[in-house]
Amino acid sequence: MTVRSVRMIPPVLVAAATVAALATPATAAGPSRAPSGHARTQQALEAAVAEGVPGALAQAARTGRPVWNGDAGVADRTSGRERRSGDSFRVGSITKTFVATVILQLEAEGRLSLDDTVERWLPGLVRGNGNDGRSITLRQLLNHTSGLYNYTEDPGFVAKTFGPGFFEHRYDTFTPRALVGLAMGHRPDFAPGADWKYSNTNFILAGLVIEKATGRAYGTEVERRILRPLGLRGTSVPGTRASMPGPSGRAYSILVGPQPNDTIHDVTELNPSAAGSAGEMISTTGDLNRFYRALLAGRLLPKEQLKKMTTTLPTDEDSPNLRYGLGLMALKLSCGKEVWGHGGGIHGSASGAVATRDGGHALALNFNSDWAGDSAAVMEAEFC
Repeated sequence: MTVRSVRMIPPVLVAAATVAALATPATAAGPSRAPSGHARTQQALEAAVAEGVPGALAQAARTGRPVWNGDAGVADRTSGRERRSGDSFRVGSITKTFVATVILQLEAEGRLSLDDTVERWLPGLVRGNGNDGRSITLRQLLNHTSGLYNYTEDPGFVAKTFGPGFFEHRYDTFTPRALVGLAMGHRPDFAPGADWKYSNTNFILAGLVIEKATGRAYGTEVERRILRPLGLRGTSVPGTRASMPGPSGRAYSILVGPQPNDTIHDVTELNPSAAGSAGEMISTTGDLNRFYRALLAGRLLPKEQLKKMTTTLPTDEDSPNLRYGLGLMALKLSCGKEVWGHGGGIHGSASGAVATRDGGHALALNFNSDWAGDSAAVMEAEFC
């Protein structure tokens, strides 16, 4: 979905239509409960609610200081239940950093190389319409320079997944190979390595490579290598499970399509296989902060692999302050500070998680909507 809010990176499920700015009624924000050190961050959450986000949630963690949790608005528009710091939510494309971390761990173990071609691991899968897995490397998947068409822009997929068709198909299961097949129905956007373009197809393929290299599903490897060692008990890889684990609130969307409107739909339940290894995961603000702090502090990857992950490329002319590494991005804020992490969006959920390069200061946030709110403003408030 393309949404009005300013995002760090396009959401995992991006439609080919832009949602117009909507005059949605704002949920009243409560009084600021933030200590002085995070008062601006709390105000940014409240501003998101004033713009129409039902509820906003954030956690900041900093070495040597108490963890701060902030919230505004509601988790449930029907009951009025407020958002809570332990709530879980769908994190969308933040999944990509977990997937890239596993790929780089496998490289460190000598089980694959970033210079391997897609064809070596997935023979015959990336073919047709000018696509050729023999000329695309694993590195090009992870840094979005493969040129492969983004399957979430396929018109048929958009019609079935984002507009009125959502209600008929919200519980459908999509296999990874079927999603790759949607992309293979289109010509590539450019020759491998010739340019940069965000494509969810890249990380569906990366998940399949993990499965081929280990003999286990990518989600199993994420759990075994990252979630359990770090104690991320609020983080999961749901597969085809449509429900949310508790505690959690609701997720709200206006959906998109030929006739976008301001009707707000509860889209909490959905089969996330449409996002797969490009964006199906569920987490909490606390778990996301723990993950990115551990990653950037070198607890999950050797120095060589972390250096590769943080070697970045420019994205596009419209985002001069945004650079992309391997499933990880660098964002330069207005005050000159640089933060590392990822953003993610999926039906009814917009998330962001960033940290300083040493992992000493981190922020994770979530809006339970996909049409309003400025996540970048929350980051600016916290770090600047």
